Amino acid sequence: EVHLVESGGDLVQTGGSLRISCAVDALTLSVQPTGWFRQAPGKEREVLACCGFNRGSVLADSTSYTDSVKGRFTISRDNVNHTVNLQMNDLKPEDSAVYYCGAAARLFGDSCDEIKFWGRGTQVTVSS
Repeated sequence: EVHLVESGGDLVQTGGSLRISCAVDALTLSVQPTGWFRQAPGKEREVLACCGFNRGSVLADSTSYTDSVKGRFTISRDNVNHTVNLQMNDLKPEDSAVYYCGAAARLFGDSCDEIKFWGRGTQVTVSS
């Protein structure tokens, strides 16, 4: 069983920054794509950013972002502390949501299209 634990959600002002983290066990982090997602009330859960393996490579990672956060959010992997982090800058009220991390089922996959394991989320609220 894969466990993921998000932390760092907070109330911030428009234009502010926030860094949230997802604790992931070392084995999962080393072999499965991991990503950040969010879900606002009444909305579908959407993918924000993903760390995968470049065309299935075991040596290199790749990152991807959805258009709405590209240039503002940065995903990164910390292999020492076993976390996947999301740095969020220039936050907007529409960014308010519960933020989830997830791990894909496919070993050494290049995308977060097949998430099998989810954390329970951390709330991010951006005041206007």
